[in-house]
Amino acid sequence: MHKRKQPTAAPWKVATGVLALLLVISCVMFATTAANNGKAAPAETTAAVTTEAVDDGAQADVLSLWTDNAPLKKQLTEYMAKITDKDSKDFIPVSDRIAVFDLDGTLCCETDPVYFDYRLFYYRVTEDPDYKGKASAEELETAEKIKVMMDTGESAEGLAVDHGKGVASAFKGMTLDEFDAYVKAFRDKPAPSYEGMTNGQAFYKPMLQVVEYLQANDFTVYVVSGTDRLIVRGLVDGTLDIPASQVIGSDESLVALNQNGEDGLTYQYTKDDKVILGGDFLIKNLKMNKVSVIEQEIGRQPVLAFGNSSGDFSMAAFVTNGNQYPSAAFMLCCDDLERENGNLEKAAKMVTSCTENGWTTVSMKNDWTTIYGDGVTKKQPAATEAPTEALDKAA
Repeated sequence: MHKRKQPTAAPWKVATGVLALLLVISCVMFATTAANNGKAAPAETTAAVTTEAVDDGAQADVLSLWTDNAPLKKQLTEYMAKITDKDSKDFIPVSDRIAVFDLDGTLCCETDPVYFDYRLFYYRVTEDPDYKGKASAEELETAEKIKVMMDTGESAEGLAVDHGKGVASAFKGMTLDEFDAYVKAFRDKPAPSYEGMTNGQAFYKPMLQVVEYLQANDFTVYVVSGTDRLIVRGLVDGTLDIPASQVIGSDESLVALNQNGEDGLTYQYTKDDKVILGGDFLIKNLKMNKVSVIEQEIGRQPVLAFGNSSGDFSMAAFVTNGNQYPSAAFMLCCDDLERENGNLEKAAKMVTSCTENGWTTVSMKNDWTTIYGDGVTKKQPAATEAPTEALDKAA
C-alpha cells in the first residue's frame, strides 16, 4: 500500500513562521538582558554568573579596587565559588549567607582624627550654637577627654562609656527624625583631615565593593558597630544599601514624648505622642556585647566577619569557631600613611592577632588601589612609628 504524500507548506508560510520564531527569540533575549541589568536578578542566576566570572579569572571585574595579590580578593572569590555551588559540599543556603561588618576603621574612616560619633558629640557640646550654655559638667568633661584624644591619640580609660552617656544626655528630647537630620547635617561637613570629601564620604571604596559583591551573591549584610545605632543609621543612609533593621550599634533609651518618667509597663502610647531620645545610655556594643547582640537580633551564626580592632575580636571568633558552614574573618590593618591616617604600631599588632587566630589581614597600603577615590588627598601626615617585623611579613 502506498502512503499518501503529505502536502508541502507554501514558501511564504515557511518564511512567515521563521520570522515569527526569530521575533520571539529576540524578545526573550531582550527581556533577559533587561532583567539582568536590574537589581532583582534571581538568586541562582546571580550566583552562577559570579562563579563563572571567577572561573574565567575575571576577579578584577568584581573587586576592581583591590590589587591582584590581595589575600581577601583571592580568598573571597574562591569562597564564593564553592558556597554558591549547589553541588558543592560547602554550599550555603541563601538564608544562612550572613555577613557582619564593623563600621569605624572597617567600612569608613576611624581616625579623622577620632571616630565620627566622638566628633559629633564634641561639636554638640562645644560648637553647636543651639546648645550653647546647656552642656552639663559631665558632658564638658567628656568633651575635654575627646579633645585630648584628638591631640594625642590617647584614649582615657572609660571614655567609650562616658561618650555613650554624653550622647544620650546631650541629645535628650529629640525625636528620631530630628536626631537623624542632625547626624546627616554633621555628616555633610568637610572631613577635617582630607581635601575633597565630607565626613559622610569617608567610606573605604574597596570595602563598599566587598559589601556589594556579597549582596550580589545573596548575602544579608549587617553593620555591627560600637557607634550609637541611630548615628550609624544616619551616617550610612545613601551609601550602604541596607535597611535600618540591619544596623546594630550601641543603644540609648527611647521614650514617648508625653511619658514624663512613667514606667513603660504602665504608660500607653497615645495618638499625640512621638518617640524621643530618653537620655539614658544602655549599652556599648563592643567585644562580647557584639556576640550577644548578634544572637539577640540576628538569631543565626554569621559565616563572614569584617573588623579592624580588638573590639571586633569576639565577633570574629564567634563567626569562625564551631560554624556548620565554611567561615572566615578579615581584619583591616591601618598601615597606609600616605592616603590614610595610619598607625603602623597598631597595624603590626593586628597582624600578630590575625596570625594567632587564623584570620586574614587586609593591608590598606598594599591591597587597595584607592581608598577614598580620585580627588581626595590627606592634608597632613600622621606621626607613626617605623614598621615592625610583623608588618613587614604581612606586606
